Amino acid sequence: MTETASAGPVSGSPAMGGAAQTAPPSVRRRKGRGNRGRSQRATLHRRDPLIGWLFAAPALLGLVVFLAIPIALTLWVSFRDWTGLGSPFDSESVGLDNYRELLTEPGLRRRDFAISLRNTFYYVIIVVPVQTFFAMFLAFLVNQRFLRGRGGFRTLLYFPSVTSSIAITLIWLVLFAQSGIVNRILPFSDINWFDEPNGLVHNLLGVFGVDRAPGWAETEVFELRLWDWLSGPSVALLTIMLLAIWTTSGTMMLIFLGGLQNISRDIEEAAAVDGATWWKRFRYVVLPMLRPQMYLAVTLGVIGTWQVFDQVYASNLGGPQKTTLTPALLVYLQAFDNSQAGLAAATAVILFFIILLFTFLQRRVTGSSDQTP
Repeated sequence: MTETASAGPVSGSPAMGGAAQTAPPSVRRRKGRGNRGRSQRATLHRRDPLIGWLFAAPALLGLVVFLAIPIALTLWVSFRDWTGLGSPFDSESVGLDNYRELLTEPGLRRRDFAISLRNTFYYVIIVVPVQTFFAMFLAFLVNQRFLRGRGGFRTLLYFPSVTSSIAITLIWLVLFAQSGIVNRILPFSDINWFDEPNGLVHNLLGVFGVDRAPGWAETEVFELRLWDWLSGPSVALLTIMLLAIWTTSGTMMLIFLGGLQNISRDIEEAAAVDGATWWKRFRYVVLPMLRPQMYLAVTLGVIGTWQVFDQVYASNLGGPQKTTLTPALLVYLQAFDNSQAGLAAATAVILFFIILLFTFLQRRVTGSSDQTP
């Protein structure tokens, strides 16, 4: 008998497969749009680094033009005998002679550099701690909820930081003049604040009859007597320190105020419930949580104090007897008064590395800003 053929197509036959694999046009369009979308996203993802560099290009260009190139040019000029007039590329190379005059060869230039380092060292170790803790105290004060008009107090305390430093220095000269209001308030009125070259330690010992250096302090260290290194900052430099503390504490206050406002009230209230006194709450709760702000304030303070220039320039231009001379002022005098731009560049390079060293030491002592308890 002849086998009767099946009425329908056999499963797996070409006719069956074509019908099963063919999709409606709308489905094919959706799949096509999905593939194109994935392709576009992949292309954008590959271009992300390029787009990021394009957005960062203006800032990077500014850093290169106004920071990297001047630093490299200063380093190069420090090995040249350039007067600051004409092109530095026409100057002669002197090798390490500029650095030798500042560091190893006895003479006036080495002595001036040593004096500027001594003055600035005292300036740093006094101004930075005082302005940091004074700013922290102000931040605690204006952060108290019981204080009325806190916004007004914050504005008044911050106002000196945004005022012209030259204008404030001129006001300071009037206040601390020999016939100024400061001497009228004090019980003694014969202090000539900006013209007193003696160091504070020297004046303090003079009260007890010690008016000259002992024999062991006559030893010379880096062109200066050991007594000159240990006699402390002059009265004139102390006056400038007070000016710097008053004008910079407002900025540091805002740094600490931001940290205090980030501390939850619940943490302090929990410590108070546990029986912690005000001092213990400050010492073991608040102060550790202000470590990032402390690190930032001290770092800015160290960098700023080593670069002090405008207050010294406007007050007495390094006097009296160079007791307020600083490395930044010395760079200015060498470059523009003495036409020794190469020597000034060498001084600036040494100052740059001194700031790096002190910043590194400060980081080692206080810890980095990301070390939170």
